[in-house]
Amino acid sequence: MGDMAKQVRVMRMSVEQPLWRALTGYRVLTMLYAVGLFATAYDEYDRPGVAIAYYAVLCVWTLATLPRVQNAAACTKRFLAVDLAIAITGIVLTPLVVNDHHIDSGGPTLPSIWTAGSVLAFAIKGGWRWAALASTPVAAANLIERGHPARDTVHNVILVWVASIAIGYVVEVARASERTLARALEIEAATRERERLARDIHDSVLQVLAMVQRRGAVMGGEAAELGRMAGEQEVALRTLVSGGLTSVSRVSDDVAQGAVVHVVDEGRDDDEPDGPLDLRALLAPYASAKVSLVEPGAPVPLPPPAARELAAAVGAALDNVHRHAGEHARAWILVEDEPDEVIVTVRDDGPGIAEGRLAQAEGEGRLGVAQSIRGRLRDLGGSAELISPPGQGTEVELKVPKVSRGKAGQR
Repeated sequence: MGDMAKQVRVMRMSVEQPLWRALTGYRVLTMLYAVGLFATAYDEYDRPGVAIAYYAVLCVWTLATLPRVQNAAACTKRFLAVDLAIAITGIVLTPLVVNDHHIDSGGPTLPSIWTAGSVLAFAIKGGWRWAALASTPVAAANLIERGHPARDTVHNVILVWVASIAIGYVVEVARASERTLARALEIEAATRERERLARDIHDSVLQVLAMVQRRGAVMGGEAAELGRMAGEQEVALRTLVSGGLTSVSRVSDDVAQGAVVHVVDEGRDDDEPDGPLDLRALLAPYASAKVSLVEPGAPVPLPPPAARELAAAVGAALDNVHRHAGEHARAWILVEDEPDEVIVTVRDDGPGIAEGRLAQAEGEGRLGVAQSIRGRLRDLGGSAELISPPGQGTEVELKVPKVSRGKAGQR
């Protein structure tokens, strides 16, 4: 358990980044569109020099501030204020540089639809409230430019208002969803880590504590006191293992950057080979006078994580044999190398397991079969079947696919 390094994998989730990229493209395209409209309607401008000066400022500002609309951190309040001021200035300047025909025919303002990009930046940065705040002066400037509330002007004002507020609201909902998803992923990661620790603890520490408790009770005296203390620690440790771990939710300093999830993965042992392991080599130490190992004559290759977990599950099954079937019970390990999976069967000649005993053991916090065997194989994409007619011994069939679909196969 101690020789496996931990690797922290950082996953950054943000639905806002595509919106910022889209806004960047929108600002450049609408700047070119506004300049193109001016060029095609040049005759309608009484003071084209003023318009040209404004468009020069607009182009320089748009191109120079492209880094400012790459993310929420770079898009500061000061930038938003200046950006909105340039848009409103262009709207208010329009009646001063165009003739009456341009205004009466519903011609575009100097910044045209570029103004919407400024309002959308407010929406993406601060949500629907910021969008409403930015839309209001733009609406007032458009009404002042026309001189009266014409139908098309009111229509455009309402459209920008509703669209920006809706986008701002969607951004706020997306941020809340990201935080919820980050929390769910961390809980899932913590649960998997708890199950892994529970299996390893069951395979080692809990068994030692239980043995000390039993031997101490038999020996009496100071050993009995030591056994009692070991029993108390066993109960406390079982409670901790069964209770679970609670991770602290982590989000980035700037919520607009999205949720940041730190998922702890079990790293690979530095000495672990790159190629597959022969399962037979891992199961060989279990063979003894009371445990017979029947295996194929050829190697049984599996990915290292899958081979180690399967061998550990076999060890957990043999521990159950030794603990519950008695010291004189015999066990057999049968290894079958199928085309798509590896099947390992562990059978003993003990008295079997009484009906309902497994469910009762799990309810008492004894996680031997549930975690050490089934939990290991579930993470590998495999399965464990236990057959134990009373008085006829116990048989555990372990199946693992050669191409692991579980977590272990992705390390």
